[in-house]
Amino acid sequence: MQEWRNWAGNQRETAARAVTPGSRDELIDAIKAFDGPIKALGSGHSFSAAAVTTGLRLSLDGFADLIRIENDLVTVGAGMPLHVLNPLLASHGLALPNLGDIDAQTIAGAISTGTHGTGSRLGGLATFVEAVELVTGTGEVRRFTKGGPGFDGAVVGVGALGVLTEVTLRCCPAFVLHATEGPVPLADVLAGYEDLFAANDHFEFYWFPYTDRALTKANNRVERDDRPLGGFKSWLEDDFLSNTAFDGLCRVGRAAPGLVPSITRLSARVLSAREFTGASHRVFCSPRRVRFVEMEYSFPRAVLREAFAGLQRVIAGLPYNIVFPVEVRCAAADELWLSPSYGRDSCYIAIHQYLGMPYEEYFREFERMALDLGGRPHWGKMNYRTAEDLRPAYPRFDEFLGLREELDPGRRFANAYTEKVFGI
Repeated sequence: MQEWRNWAGNQRETAARAVTPGSRDELIDAIKAFDGPIKALGSGHSFSAAAVTTGLRLSLDGFADLIRIENDLVTVGAGMPLHVLNPLLASHGLALPNLGDIDAQTIAGAISTGTHGTGSRLGGLATFVEAVELVTGTGEVRRFTKGGPGFDGAVVGVGALGVLTEVTLRCCPAFVLHATEGPVPLADVLAGYEDLFAANDHFEFYWFPYTDRALTKANNRVERDDRPLGGFKSWLEDDFLSNTAFDGLCRVGRAAPGLVPSITRLSARVLSAREFTGASHRVFCSPRRVRFVEMEYSFPRAVLREAFAGLQRVIAGLPYNIVFPVEVRCAAADELWLSPSYGRDSCYIAIHQYLGMPYEEYFREFERMALDLGGRPHWGKMNYRTAEDLRPAYPRFDEFLGLREELDPGRRFANAYTEKVFGI
């Protein structure tokens, strides 16, 4: 069997069997015919081991069609990638209210792991879900609708409940965003982050370690697309500087780690201020070709300054340097049991390291600090947590385990990762 690896290359497996069912009936037959563990794969853009299996590997490529549109409710196959879904919605005058900055994920993978964008009044992608259909380990088809029993546990399910086949999304009319980006002193952003989150539809910032600068990004809804970004400047900023040139700088940092502080200072200086408008999904999402590993934690929004100061202490105490910027975003509270924003307005801090450079001490020390501040992990990013310390972090944790017992009592969708984070 051919080896599978995820986008970053930090997770890999060789399944006993791989199947790409083209219909629900074929999926049910494949599940019933296989005696062993099962995992469905999306695009492989998660950094965690949630999708790794030694048993049956199910590809959702056959579940990527538009099923129906009823006003603002859009039902699609769970394997549809976001980069297909977004222009499809636009062609019907619709959009998702919020998106992350990467569109490589399938809709199933994005909602199952708690993928999110930024916006103090908006939740992650899973909060736009109105219904999901999944197939259990016995081949039973189950449908969960918003407000109904089990729905709040089934949407962010981390692949532990069954195989998602359909997702119904509550969309909004297509809209235009006005983007404002530029470098500012880090101290100013940290001092006023509450106001910046509140004053913008979508706000985030990046901090380059070993500098006192941050790159801020504010996206706000406007009526007209009158400042489109294109041509040379778009290529220079989004393609060359953010991908080609940055990858080259990271390679230099990997080869000569002592140069990393100089590289991050250079990176912080070369990105200039800019403004532009565009369709929402084109402004939200950017190409990401530089390979990295990532950990991301949600915190109560009120502790952002404390968490950020802790992160800075972690970086200062490392025996190696960090070449990748830190990303900070926010999200509104929601009611999904395993959402990192369950029951609280949140801020998210994402840390990264370039592939091939050391990261484990960095990630473990950041996670230790995050745990002390009530941090919850993004399920699609790396973490070292266990069921024992996750239970107090998620008030509905045991209810999720009860739902798993109902849907997968034989643990057909378990693997080493789910056994670690949810227990055996």
